[in-house]
Amino acid sequence: MKAYSEAYLEGVVENQGRLFDYVAETFPDKDTEDFINAYMMSKTRKYIDEAQAYVNTMDEKELWKYFCDNEDYHMKSGKAMTGFMPDWIGEFYAYYQWYYNLSSAEILQKIPVDFLKKAYAGLHDLDLELAVQKVGAVS
Repeated sequence: MKAYSEAYLEGVVENQGRLFDYVAETFPDKDTEDFINAYMMSKTRKYIDEAQAYVNTMDEKELWKYFCDNEDYHMKSGKAMTGFMPDWIGEFYAYYQWYYNLSSAEILQKIPVDFLKKAYAGLHDLDLELAVQKVGAVS
């Protein structure tokens, strides 16, 4: 069984990818990986896991504002991810969560951001579902 209705899937996947990309682009001197870790463990992301329509339908800027307003998180100094990588990681995590119906916090423990950064070159050109299945098969 999938995590929630497929009707939300495309929007959630795209918006999470855009959110990760937005953070990387907006804060080039901040640690994108730290943000991704905090976000995936957050109550905000948990609400998406639970298919709470209010959060599931937010675009990336609304989601960023909601996250900042409701979580005790402050961007850490560091280096932002560049290129398409943050977008792809966001999409991958969102699709993986839906496909395997695991909590985002569990997924982060199972598939750390560092693993996806290393696997990016070999996975990002694949269809997203195929990439999720390949990683799922080895995890």
